[in-house]
Amino acid sequence: MAERSTAAVDVADNGGDEPPAADAAKATADGVDTQNGRAADGSMPETDGERINPAPVAAPELHSGHKLARRYRLEECVTRLDGFSSWRAMDEKLRRAVGVHLLPADHPRARAVLAAARSSALLGDPRFVQVLDAVEENDLVYVVHEWLPDATELTSILALGPLEAHEAYQLVSQVSQAMTAAHREGLAHLRLTPSAILRTSSGQYRIRGLAVNAALRGITSDTPQQADTEAVGALLYAALTQRWPYENDAYGLAGLPKGVGLIAPDQVRAGVHRGLGELAMRALANDGATASRQEPAFTTPEELAKAVAAMPRIRPPEPAFTAPPEYQHTTYQQGSYGRPTPTGLPIVQNHAVAPPPPPLQGRTGRALKWSVAALLIVALGLGSWQLADRLLGRNNQGGNNGGNTNTQTDTTDDTPKKPEPGKPLPISLARVIAPGGDAVKPEDAGKTVDGDLDSAWITPKYVGYANFGNLDNRKNGSGIIVDLGSVRNVTGVDLDLHVAGQRIQVRAAAPDASSPDSFSDFSQQVTKLEKAGKKLQSTLEKPVRARYLLVHVTELPPESSDSYRGGISEIKILGAAS
Repeated sequence: MAERSTAAVDVADNGGDEPPAADAAKATADGVDTQNGRAADGSMPETDGERINPAPVAAPELHSGHKLARRYRLEECVTRLDGFSSWRAMDEKLRRAVGVHLLPADHPRARAVLAAARSSALLGDPRFVQVLDAVEENDLVYVVHEWLPDATELTSILALGPLEAHEAYQLVSQVSQAMTAAHREGLAHLRLTPSAILRTSSGQYRIRGLAVNAALRGITSDTPQQADTEAVGALLYAALTQRWPYENDAYGLAGLPKGVGLIAPDQVRAGVHRGLGELAMRALANDGATASRQEPAFTTPEELAKAVAAMPRIRPPEPAFTAPPEYQHTTYQQGSYGRPTPTGLPIVQNHAVAPPPPPLQGRTGRALKWSVAALLIVALGLGSWQLADRLLGRNNQGGNNGGNTNTQTDTTDDTPKKPEPGKPLPISLARVIAPGGDAVKPEDAGKTVDGDLDSAWITPKYVGYANFGNLDNRKNGSGIIVDLGSVRNVTGVDLDLHVAGQRIQVRAAAPDASSPDSFSDFSQQVTKLEKAGKKLQSTLEKPVRARYLLVHVTELPPESSDSYRGGISEIKILGAAS
């Protein structure tokens, strides 16, 4: 099988209502959609097809270090479900990470998985995560997939908030065109969920699990094009509203209110692009919903792709303007030009010193030099006299005011006063934030506000990655939310950290926020994102009005050669009462 990439990605399923056959698998994982070594949660409503439940088959009992084809070394099992398992592995021949799905050769779905993997590999479309190998060997069937180290799941992107109109347009355009190409070759996805959509660092959207995901789950459909079209409509709806277009919560998104049915995106969230909202409704109309206008519902990805292409162009947002830095005088003095100023030393403006002219010769030259000297003496005398007169006048003015010269203020001094840091504000509550997953040691949150530097909230040890083990539900980090009890004027922060080297920032929620629990809820910047030492102190130029503040840790420092750990010892919020 041709090899097309240098990385590997597993296939998965998550979110929505779970079929009865999945209940027994909850102890391991409810799906095989994994990216960077973590299984997804939940399953998608399967109104679009039929799931075939296999006879119980034990998953292959393999271990870390086992090699397949003397090439793929298994490193970590990330999923066990329905008799198959998914692994993070290493391709020792090409020295790259890959993802591997393993099934016993006698598994009821083994033939279907092999056929789906080989058909997907033959498509060769770069918009899909590629199948690198599909083999039956030694009573095992295994499928090797790409891994995209720079990609982010749509699930994680939507956890931060809805997409702006141009980005949502790019999503539906690229995904609908890719699925059109797949259906032309007779391939369907049938598990097109937010966890199946990956966004690379270049802004390209790629789809994983084409045909293979459904085969692993035993899902079929009599109307595959309609099923995939509705799935693309659900993705667009979620991108515009940050809500899942069904009554059940899924993929970290809240569902629609129960009993109201499918409502237009612009009725869920203000400011939604009307054209994109109508496309989402027409794609979702296949499930019995009524489009916001009377256009017919889309039944194939090609119809949706053509409608997207016919839309007026949606411009990308204007880039934020950054003011240019102030002009800095260049130093040309010999010995300093082009050399960096040592850290911690003040910058001194050195002006070029012109070489002296040749001395004047003869009687005329001597007379001119004496004239210049006389003029300099006169100028110095006048300057000294004016300075003495001004000082005497100021002293006299002070004597007229009672002889106390200390009461006079130099009105020419316009140096801005340094803002006051304020006093520590009382903190009524502290809790750990962890959207989309379990909180990191929530029971230790109170140790950050107990006034004891010897107690701290300390993260577990993460192996291999500084961003919380690169886990899907913690890619955006973790941290502590503090509640001041009421809206206060925050003028500064004073943090004692468990270890130095953490990448950290402090943000505040809007004054009218109520129990914020996601990173997007904290819209006001208090300190910039930076690597800090064991102490982080900051005084604000202008007070920030807020009740809830977030101490946000995005990257952990190394504890050893391959492990990372961080934590917070004490949090002090400075300011005054509202």
